[in-house]
Amino acid sequence: MTDLELKKVEVEGLGGLPIAVHIAGEGRDLVLIHGYFSNAWTNWVRYGHAARLVEAGFRLIMPDLRGHGESGKPHDPAAYPPDALTEDNLAVIDQLGLTDYDLGGYSLGARTTVRMLARGATPRRVILAGMGLRGLVNTLDKGGYYRNVLTNLGTFERGTSEWMTEAFLKTTKGDPVALLHILNTFVDTSAETIATFTQPTEVICGVDDQDNGIAQELVDTLPNARYVEIPGNHMAAVTKKELGQAMEEFLTS
Repeated sequence: MTDLELKKVEVEGLGGLPIAVHIAGEGRDLVLIHGYFSNAWTNWVRYGHAARLVEAGFRLIMPDLRGHGESGKPHDPAAYPPDALTEDNLAVIDQLGLTDYDLGGYSLGARTTVRMLARGATPRRVILAGMGLRGLVNTLDKGGYYRNVLTNLGTFERGTSEWMTEAFLKTTKGDPVALLHILNTFVDTSAETIATFTQPTEVICGVDDQDNGIAQELVDTLPNARYVEIPGNHMAAVTKKELGQAMEEFLTS
């Protein structure tokens, strides 16, 4: 299911940084933002989610975050101010002229979605996957873990969580310097702010995923949300067909 026809356009992100945006399908606009260490292709195309959503009648707009994928990966720390990812993705919405669209993301993509909402984005519906409340209100909770991985590459015992995170970094050909700077872009969003987001929202999380806190706590904080549990932990859930299935059911119901 990966033989999807993808078109790439470039958007000017914060500070003029080139942001690669991958577009597939025709129909209602759906902006999907990938997770940390990943890219649009790995998160959305590789495991068939994009093909499924295109088939359901959506035009997918899938940016690569700065420091990831085919977007700019500067090594200058100044290129990673707080909320830089938010600014970039608001620029995607603006420069592609999107007015009536749906918005979602996985993990860091979900956090970026929440920051976009906090900064005034107005999607009709929202998907927050691989995310709990803690990962939004205390964004650097796992920052030390990733800092450790990125600054000690090649030293981890096979099979450990750190070793698996590094293995994932290799599969996505991630840039460790750029990814370390990404941690500086994280901005917390208060529970009080999250409670003001009135869009219909689906929170999707792996049954064994508490990497970003408890998904149900996020659902309980949002005024108009439902929770869908899928198989897997944080790394595995994104590969499961149930992720695309849950997204499609929510967006077509």
